[in-house]
Amino acid sequence: MPRIFSGIQPSGELHIGNYLGAVKNWVALQHEHPSFFCIVNYHAITQAFTPAELRRRTREMAVSLLASGLDPARCVVFVQSEVPEHTELAWLFNPLTPVGELERQVQYKEKSAKQEQVMAGILNYPILQAADILLYHADIVPVGEDQVQHLELSRVIARNFNARFSPDAPYFPEPQPRLTPTRRIVGLDGQAKMSKSIGNTIGLLETPEQMWDKLRPAVTDPSRQRKSDPGEPERCPVIYQLHRAFSPAPVVAEVEENCRGARWGCMDCKKVLHQHMAAELTPIRERAEALQARPAEVDALLADGAARARAVAKDTIAAVRGKMGLDAAH
Repeated sequence: MPRIFSGIQPSGELHIGNYLGAVKNWVALQHEHPSFFCIVNYHAITQAFTPAELRRRTREMAVSLLASGLDPARCVVFVQSEVPEHTELAWLFNPLTPVGELERQVQYKEKSAKQEQVMAGILNYPILQAADILLYHADIVPVGEDQVQHLELSRVIARNFNARFSPDAPYFPEPQPRLTPTRRIVGLDGQAKMSKSIGNTIGLLETPEQMWDKLRPAVTDPSRQRKSDPGEPERCPVIYQLHRAFSPAPVVAEVEENCRGARWGCMDCKKVLHQHMAAELTPIRERAEALQARPAEVDALLADGAARARAVAKDTIAAVRGKMGLDAAH
């Protein structure tokens, strides 16, 4: 059965963009495929951080993932730094990765353009990402559109390894993307992708009151200046898209009809959305609160996940060392 790997950086607790763009899909996929889901804290150190902040954000992300429905009985949930084979395989992939491929990565160009001094981690980030995926022989990687180019590089590295060290029987699969059903979530400002750094998000664990405070001023269809103005749902960059993600299909149809017919104002539409968001997210917040009160349980679940991940990772590293001639001389 095809195997899945995906990872998420420890940015703290999830926001609804993370949830809809990745995690909700992971929760469904864990029932369909053997799955590995990783908090990629090695990747997080390519940006400015403090040790205390990184520890806190890693714990918060673990709680958010578990509360969202990732079930350690059905998938492997772990922290990247607890499986050192990730970085060993990344180093072994360096001789197989053309520098030109790294330099043409869109994310490298964007991130390096913002930095006065570019550190090597920004350039080498996709090699570690390839190691994350191939360490578990993942066939499918659920990703957003912005990660497809990195995944193409993972296939290049797998192809180069197989051609050089395993030509008769390819050792690594060439992983394929599985684009998430909700591919891009626009922020509440209606301008950019949801981002905690921009402040245009709703936190997954916020209370219904906090959610409403952020939904109420969110951008809507600019053609609707008055409640009596007919609207076009597809021109509503935030609220309509969130209805499609959180509301049942009959409600979405009602939204479309009442918007075009000017039977609802934008505030009416937001109130209905808020009800459905609160219905889905309140149980997640309650599970998170319970997990936060039991830190030893979270630690045990993550330790078990790391042990299960490392059992697979050790076999991969042993095979790669052997194929590359790095095993002990016999």
